[in-house]
Amino acid sequence: MTADRPPFYITTPIYYVNDKPHLGHAYTTIACDVLARFKRLDGHEVFFLTGTDEHGQKVAQAAEKAGIDPQTFTDNVSQNFRDLIGLLNYSNDAFIRTTEARHKKSAQALWQKLTDAGDIYLAKYSGWYAVRDEAYYGEDELTDGPGGKKIAPSGAECEWVEEESYFFRLSAWRDRLLEFYEKNPDFVLPHTRFNEVKSFVKGELKDLSISRTRMDWGVPVPDAPGHVMYVWIDALANYITAIGYPDEGASPFKKFWPADIHMVGKDILRFHAVYWPAFLMSAGLAAPKRIFAHGWWTIEGQKMSKSLGNVIAPQDLVQLYGVDQSRYFLLREVPFGNDGDFSHAQALNRINNDLANGLGNLAQRTLSMIQKNCDAAVPEHGEFSGDDKKMLEQAYSLLAQVRDELDAQRFHKALEAIWQVVINANAYIDTQAPWSLKKTDPPRMATVLYALAETIRCLGLIVQPFMPDSAAKILDQVAVAGNSRRLECLSAAHALKPGMALPAPAGVFPRIMEEDKSHGKTGVRA
Repeated sequence: MTADRPPFYITTPIYYVNDKPHLGHAYTTIACDVLARFKRLDGHEVFFLTGTDEHGQKVAQAAEKAGIDPQTFTDNVSQNFRDLIGLLNYSNDAFIRTTEARHKKSAQALWQKLTDAGDIYLAKYSGWYAVRDEAYYGEDELTDGPGGKKIAPSGAECEWVEEESYFFRLSAWRDRLLEFYEKNPDFVLPHTRFNEVKSFVKGELKDLSISRTRMDWGVPVPDAPGHVMYVWIDALANYITAIGYPDEGASPFKKFWPADIHMVGKDILRFHAVYWPAFLMSAGLAAPKRIFAHGWWTIEGQKMSKSLGNVIAPQDLVQLYGVDQSRYFLLREVPFGNDGDFSHAQALNRINNDLANGLGNLAQRTLSMIQKNCDAAVPEHGEFSGDDKKMLEQAYSLLAQVRDELDAQRFHKALEAIWQVVINANAYIDTQAPWSLKKTDPPRMATVLYALAETIRCLGLIVQPFMPDSAAKILDQVAVAGNSRRLECLSAAHALKPGMALPAPAGVFPRIMEEDKSHGKTGVRA
């Protein structure tokens, strides 16, 4: 780590444990994992946090429905999220649960800071509350539903609630929040969502109810018997708990706060971009550097729903397509930040064309020719032609391009840049036709194959954050040692050494063949 490679702290939202993980949870965490892996490979010290949000009325109701106590319920469901770490090859540094003792201590310390600042007061709350969203809504935000029900913008039913509650003086932070937004124009991405946040704050910003008396499944409010913290002040505090708060002098806290990116779904943007910075500034803490609110996935044009039976579990993705293939498809298919539609046909098309026919075919045919015609070693090359130099320069330029795209969370653009080199390399091999040069000009054949092998090395390096296992297989096949897999090695200074022995090549991306379209089943074969 150097001055130009500062520490990097990235978080997923902590996932609510009222149900099992689905495609959306996998999507968010894969995106964070790619950024964490990229930053590590690029020389940064990284802290990557994920975990589970385990308090609140919704969880208590789900536990009651299951016939078990809330702690047992959350233990079971939290483990489902922890199991995804191995399934989808996440590289998180920590997994936090809001039922941990350290988190309760942290949340209560934050509460005390807000109290000491004069930003918390006791009053009575009356208003519309959606249990599913753990959120209050104004009358103007609601629509009428069947049977006279009030419906939140999310589609959740609301109920009228009246209770004694502690309030946070959010209204007092309106101007300070707007000033903060003005000074930090990239605080929320995409910018269209930032506009929504600013419009909300410019409106009538009301004080926020932050405690409950109708339930006891939560973090107790300090010195206020019968009150537990509203789930959002409890949940948001996880981001500082994990790095040592309330010990602000602790090494992890000093090193990693403020967080570089909180990655969230667009449905919880308001809590992260309005309430959270206000809480932090009230407590005398810095706000995070960026909130990125990504879109939602629909399934074949329909919203994911249990009743429709179209909920895709992460295990389904891995079984159908493989781990790295799933990671690639989710980040390549739609611009990150937009809503996306998951289509089985699109997944097959993307995986087979880009991975099996693209990068996989490029590596397989190049390395097979080297194995057969160059004594299974990196070829000796002659002087590079203009075409050779052009392709190699494109490969060497990938690091700067991908770094810029990922720093703006444009995953699809980063992958587009990488795959343009894959496309160009496949066109180059067809144009140069090394199989013909074998008969007419063997030294030229060796030079062409060297340029291709070196391009494959560069591609193997740059796809590591996206597809770690597949990248490792590619780099193994061009004999790149572990200490030469840092992204700084993506340059001519670290090029392959002629004469270095190469192992027998093996396919990296098997083509996925659909066996039964009528039932949506797939089988995998090379």
